[in-house]
Amino acid sequence: MSEKVSFFNLSIYKILRKEQPFLDQARIRLLYYGFFLIFVALGALYLSVYFQNQTMLANTSLVLMGSVVVLFKYLTWRPHWQGVSHALLIVGTLVNTSLVYISIQTVNIITVQVIIIVIVFSFYMLGQSWGLIYSLLNTVPVLVFMIIEFNNGYVIGIKPNKIDQSTIIISLFANFILLIFIHSHFYTAFLKNIKHLKDSSEEQNRLYNKMEAAIEKAEKSALAKSEFLSTMSHEIRTPLNAVIGMSNLLMMGSPRPDQKENLEILKFSANNLLAIVNDVLDFSKIESGKVVFENIKFNLVELMNNICGGQILKAEEKGLLFKLDVDSSLRSKVLFGDPTRITQIIFNLVSNAIKFTERGNIWVRVTCVEDRHNTVTVNFSVRDTGIGIENDSLASIFEPFTQESLATTRKYGGTGLGLAIVKRLLELQGLQMTVNSTRGYGSEFLFNMEFPVSTEPMPEPVAAVPANDPSADGGLSGLRVLIAEDNMVNVMLMKKLLGKWNITPTIAENGERAVEFMQYGNFDIILMDLQMPVMNGFDASKEIRKMADPRKSQIPIIALTASALFDIKDQVYEAGMNDYVSKPFKPDDLLEKLHAHAPGKMA
Repeated sequence: MSEKVSFFNLSIYKILRKEQPFLDQARIRLLYYGFFLIFVALGALYLSVYFQNQTMLANTSLVLMGSVVVLFKYLTWRPHWQGVSHALLIVGTLVNTSLVYISIQTVNIITVQVIIIVIVFSFYMLGQSWGLIYSLLNTVPVLVFMIIEFNNGYVIGIKPNKIDQSTIIISLFANFILLIFIHSHFYTAFLKNIKHLKDSSEEQNRLYNKMEAAIEKAEKSALAKSEFLSTMSHEIRTPLNAVIGMSNLLMMGSPRPDQKENLEILKFSANNLLAIVNDVLDFSKIESGKVVFENIKFNLVELMNNICGGQILKAEEKGLLFKLDVDSSLRSKVLFGDPTRITQIIFNLVSNAIKFTERGNIWVRVTCVEDRHNTVTVNFSVRDTGIGIENDSLASIFEPFTQESLATTRKYGGTGLGLAIVKRLLELQGLQMTVNSTRGYGSEFLFNMEFPVSTEPMPEPVAAVPANDPSADGGLSGLRVLIAEDNMVNVMLMKKLLGKWNITPTIAENGERAVEFMQYGNFDIILMDLQMPVMNGFDASKEIRKMADPRKSQIPIIALTASALFDIKDQVYEAGMNDYVSKPFKPDDLLEKLHAHAPGKMA
């Protein structure tokens, strides 16, 4: 009940609740109005037997009338219809048995009607189990009485009351009214319940249709979002590619000290912008469930050195002491896992540690906590002496677009996506992050990760020629390169960059022209932009793969893409391309791809 009902309440409307099922409301109404009918019937019986001087029947009628009044009052005060139903059935069972064995000492039509009423009432009110129990409690004693009377005759020391015809008529009439009322009431309730179920089913169907429409709309929205991100990514990364690329080229040209400082600022700002774009795209990819984890061989020690190599320089620029400590037992092990995602996780944690530490130390520890020969469990720890985190803010720092406070965001900047990406990547692998932090003293982020161990040794790494060495051509001098690119700024950038390696490329302004160049010319490798007018890079690659000359159809094709589509890698390979480089790219990355796919020119 939402509010307590007064003891003096007599209204049914105060004991009914809207949230109650139809059948429960029907049971309460049956009791409420049924008590009136029973009381009137018992009153008529009492008058009939009283004027006939049938004392036991008159007293029984009075007891029943008193019971009805008490139960009615209790129902209107505390509407526990189950308890009231049990009490009424127990009283009815006792009265029925006493009538048969004591008051009238026989089984007649009134007794049978009372048993029928008890059976019907118990099943409707309390269900199958209790209905069966009360049916047996009323029928078995009567059957036993009939057997005793048939075999030996039933005789006790109490004179039975005789019921005249008027009492029988009143009883039969009252019993019929009660039976009709019970059946009619529950028939109506059942019809209402069936209608309610039908309406609920129709409403559920409507809601299901709405849900399907909403899901379809959400899927279209997600697709539109994905395409929008891809387009925006392409539009943002394309000029960024030119800014970062030109900065790299100018840095490779031995600039004056004042020029070098300006270029460093330009390159730093462009890289910061690129990091923000990448964070948003990475988080979108993770949230959409499009992340697929690789399971490839790698050396964890080398990976950690590569991740922390650039970060050590950043820490030293701030005057911080950076220490990387990798368990020596991991040096000789080749593990299976996803080095790209590990890089993403550690890079974000270390970047945060450096960002929020003004003075002191940064520790990165990698410890083998369990070695089972075929698998190892590794603990990663990133600790700093930075600003620390308040205890009540520990949960919120892992929420997307959130930092500990507005003051933190204003002072240190950033998107607030770094830790959210770390948390999501760990959760997708069934892992949890532990954070220990004290405000003003620093923070420590820890997690464990299990890796299968390879039984094969890792091949020795091949030393690459530094791309920022202006005197080095990387062993690619004279390489015949076809570049399919429609953006003139990127064309100029590629010409200047390849010129540093003594390569003079051929430029095709779209995919169709690239196919034509391949038909009439000879090249060693193709750098293929994906989004171009007339014919895009995918279709152009497919056309090239169909050429009859195997030297042309099997030419290495490297995709150049600024797209953020989640399945861009799969699309590149499905189109027949050999590899891809994401814009904006580092000269080292492109040089590495050229070495990998044009090995004949390296001799």
